[in-house]
Amino acid sequence: MKKFNLFKEIITAKKSEIIQAINSHKTFGITIHGDVKYEPYDEKEILIFSGKHSAQALSALTPPAPVKIADLFGKNYQIVEDEDRVLIKAFSNWQELIGLNMPRCSYDDTTADGVAEFSCKELEEIGWQATEFNINYRNLVEEIEEKCDGYVLCIEQEEPQYQFSGLGFITNDKQAEEIMFEYAKKHVIHMMETHEDFVKEHLTDDEIDAAKFFGVM
Repeated sequence: MKKFNLFKEIITAKKSEIIQAINSHKTFGITIHGDVKYEPYDEKEILIFSGKHSAQALSALTPPAPVKIADLFGKNYQIVEDEDRVLIKAFSNWQELIGLNMPRCSYDDTTADGVAEFSCKELEEIGWQATEFNINYRNLVEEIEEKCDGYVLCIEQEEPQYQFSGLGFITNDKQAEEIMFEYAKKHVIHMMETHEDFVKEHLTDDEIDAAKFFGVM
C-alpha cells in the first residue's frame, strides 16, 4: 500500500471542474488524485474535500456574487489558483477528513489504541480468530500494508516529534483476505510447534476453534 501523507502532498484539481461542481449546487468531493466526484461516492473513494455551494441572492434585483474557490474550502485548507489548476493542501483539516472518510475506510489507525477492527467482515473474522494465538491487528496491518494494493491516508511527520495518524483503504479485500489468512496460519502452526502453552493438549476451546478456522486441526 502507498502512503498519502497530507503533510507533504499537494492535490491538483482542474479549476474548470471545480467551478462546474460549484455551479451545479450539488454535493461534490475532491479525491486524493484531484478528481471531482459527486454523491453518492464510490465505496472506497478517498476524499480531501466534500461540500456544496448554495448561492443566496441579496435581493431579487441583486444576483449572488461569484463564489471564491478559497472561500468554498474554508480556513483549514491552503488554496492556490494557478491558471487552469487549483492546488490544495489539506493537512490542517485532518480531523474533519477522518469523519468524512471513515465510512469507506478498511481500517482506522487514528487513535493511540491502534487498529481495533476491519470494516470487511471476512477480514475481521480472520483478525478475531488470529488474536487467539497472540496475533494482534498491528501484525496483520503491517502485513497488509507491505503486500496489498491500496492507500493509507495519513498525516505523518518526524519533527519536532514523530506523529502518525491514518486511515487504510485496501483496494482488493479478497487479496488481503488471502494474504492475512496465510500469514496467520503460518503463525498458528509455529506457535503450536514451539510454544508449550499452545500445544494441542493445552488449547482452550476458543483456541481449538481458531486452529480449525485456519485449517491446522
